[in-house]
Amino acid sequence: MAPRHLERHMVQRIGWLRAAVLGANDGIVSTASLVVGVAAASQGRSEILLAGVAGLVAGAFSMAAGEYVSVSSQADTESADLARERGELATQPAFEREELANLYVARGVELGLARQVADQLMARDALGAHARDELGISEITTARPIQAALASALTFSAGAALPLLAALLAPPPLIVPVVSAAAILFLAILGAIGAKAGGAGMGKAVVRVTFWGALALAATAGVGALFGVAA
Repeated sequence: MAPRHLERHMVQRIGWLRAAVLGANDGIVSTASLVVGVAAASQGRSEILLAGVAGLVAGAFSMAAGEYVSVSSQADTESADLARERGELATQPAFEREELANLYVARGVELGLARQVADQLMARDALGAHARDELGISEITTARPIQAALASALTFSAGAALPLLAALLAPPPLIVPVVSAAAILFLAILGAIGAKAGGAGMGKAVVRVTFWGALALAATAGVGALFGVAA
């Protein structure tokens, strides 16, 4: 008996990986930027930490709510498409069979064989065949609102805790450079981890996240310094 060949594709992780990377990245960037902006305005450590903690809590709930609403909208659209397809299968089975066969023909399968494949797939699971091959909906890519919301909230909180820890440990005069450097380092690590988990190249991912993070930190530091001087 031939050994069973198991394949693990990175696309299977796309649902939770996207939400997790987005949450952690946003947690690091937004909280570090908030801390740097307040610190640049010459505020004390207690005010800086209070602003950071408030940003962490608000951001975690915002990320969870945003992901849940967004992915729920996707799930609603998928459900509507499946309901429409279910109705068409009930009322126009011959047309739907030919439509499925034509999809396989477009991919290079001969018409006769494509019709046989469509017949066999529809006999087993007609809605599943049309969902996968006509609508592009599969078990791997289907929307999971709760999973996305939890992943975003938890990873945002974890990401936001890192610059807060750096602000807590840094001497007050060095909070801005220490938090900025720590945030860039954390973003680089996050980019590398996300690329590794997704099976992509690390270099481009690291440059991408650190560039935008550095830009956000520079902008908020400038705003904080401006308002601090103005005050």
